[in-house]
Amino acid sequence: MCIRDRVYSGQKKSPATRMATAALLRENLVKAQNYIAKMERAKDDPDKAPERDLKLEVLARALKRELPVRAHAHRADDIMTALRIAKEFNLDISIEHCTEGHKITQELKEAGVWAIVGPTLSNRSKVELQELSFNTVRVLWEAGIPVTITMDHPVVPVGYLPTVAGYAVKAGLPYEEALKAITINPAKVLGIDDRYGSLEVGKMADLAVWSGDPLEIQSQVEKVLIHGEVVYQR
Repeated sequence: MCIRDRVYSGQKKSPATRMATAALLRENLVKAQNYIAKMERAKDDPDKAPERDLKLEVLARALKRELPVRAHAHRADDIMTALRIAKEFNLDISIEHCTEGHKITQELKEAGVWAIVGPTLSNRSKVELQELSFNTVRVLWEAGIPVTITMDHPVVPVGYLPTVAGYAVKAGLPYEEALKAITINPAKVLGIDDRYGSLEVGKMADLAVWSGDPLEIQSQVEKVLIHGEVVYQR
């Protein structure tokens, strides 16, 4: 879900403000709650089932916590809106971008959400990005908030991921935590850490072999394996 103003900028339709965005999100989540209730009542009498609504079915899965919710939010106030909605509807939520997350570390920690930070290797092309900083990941980690690093590909090509992790180390994030932020932590967010994200017996053999430190810009990929098969060799 997108938490910001001017979601349909220039299209002359709602939502055009942050308040309208939040209101529409709540409105549709309530509709999904009612949809769930109607489906439950129709279990004993299929004739009472509501007309199938695919959009509400997706939201219903989110309300049942069967589907994680990604909240697109840069500013601290937008992140807070996402946290309030998540608490109100008991959503399994993570914060995408989290550009101003360093301003509200206590609230993020109390909410127990993942902060998916980035893309940081970009310019401040809009007001929401004025606080863009490589320090954000470190500040969030120091506050005990689980973090990952994102490139928002193709906004910033995913090939720059190790470079950005290196910048995070330069900003004070411990090296091992930077590696986790681009490997096992994203796997945990996606719910696939039982198969991916780290080198362990029983996990998928999807890995890259580097000529040196993978966070050093001069290092090169020597070999890539997918499912244990070599698919690239320098």
